[in-house]
Amino acid sequence: MMKVILGLGNPGAAYVDTRHNVGWWIVDHLAEAWRCDGWRKDGEAMTASGTVGAVKVRLVKPLTFMNLSGAVLKPWLRRPFWAAVADLMVISDEVQLPVGAFRFRAKGSAGGHNGLKSIEQALGGQDYARLRIGVGPNDPQRRIGDLADYVLGDFGKQEAADVRALFPTLEQALRQWTADGILPVMNAFNR
Repeated sequence: MMKVILGLGNPGAAYVDTRHNVGWWIVDHLAEAWRCDGWRKDGEAMTASGTVGAVKVRLVKPLTFMNLSGAVLKPWLRRPFWAAVADLMVISDEVQLPVGAFRFRAKGSAGGHNGLKSIEQALGGQDYARLRIGVGPNDPQRRIGDLADYVLGDFGKQEAADVRALFPTLEQALRQWTADGILPVMNAFNR
């Protein structure tokens, strides 16, 4: 059994610090915390592998742009004994949640997120676990303006610190997901 944690983001130095790349931030943190082997190119993705407890884990960063992220799942869909509903966690940014918030879900709509739309298209459905990391403004009166410009914009220094402050909690939650699945994680960690 292999668990796949896919962090959504865009390749290239211009996107490293953007709100849209928060999924990559999380899998980079997991790779270090779980002492995975080094990142290496695997088809249209960078991957790192390791074990969490007795569970094999593959961390994935698509090298396609956000709206084509689902393409990296094609090899997994052909694997016997692997099912997205139990073995896949997708991590994405979420403008509807303020910075510092997060939400685990067992399934649901893409909510307009192009990376999640691509995942749904590749899987042929919405039944996969996801972790949405808040990148929206903390002040409800603040206007986002153009959504693409906002998510492709860099985090402010305090916003980035607020997201990084979530890492230990998210690592603990994702560790539990590898062992117990999504429902206990939702019950224990959703606020």
